[in-house]
Amino acid sequence: MRSGGGSFVMRDSAEQTALSRRGAFESPITHRPSRLAARSARGFTLIELMAVILLIAIAMTIVSVSFSKSLRAAKIRAASRDLVAALRYTRGQAIVKGKSQALVLDLDDNSYAAPGKAAVKLPEGMNLRLTTAEIEQTGANSGGIRFFPDGSSTGGHIAVLQGQREWRINVAWLTGDIELNERGE
Repeated sequence: MRSGGGSFVMRDSAEQTALSRRGAFESPITHRPSRLAARSARGFTLIELMAVILLIAIAMTIVSVSFSKSLRAAKIRAASRDLVAALRYTRGQAIVKGKSQALVLDLDDNSYAAPGKAAVKLPEGMNLRLTTAEIEQTGANSGGIRFFPDGSSTGGHIAVLQGQREWRINVAWLTGDIELNERGE
């Protein structure tokens, strides 16, 4: 069926069904992919790839700096806990053996030694600071904390330092109690 003036052809549904079965039906409106869809099908541009790589690089940098700080904190924490363990060992030896025992610190060498054990040196970049009784100072930059058979001690403070970070170990003179505290960042 044809209408006047235009080129639009209108077919009835039976004729359309027959033509579509044969593949002869042509829609007056053809579907063309948009430019965006055509570009997406081809892949990514160089600028898009570079932007993604840049974002990944920034994320990796942030993660590595954070990991580095965590690693340094773990090292100083471990060194401080080892020193606390050496102090507790020294106190235990004084109680068990029934005679006074001292943990000796060498501030020049950044090392300490528990009774009957080899000296332990702190990792590079860490320093020791000691506050103790005058009688326990064995040199200008060395001294110790002494524990007695009843568990008491001469008392004092040992600081493990790395940059601005400080771990302070307090030893109570009356009870010999040993406590570890973190100060600063």
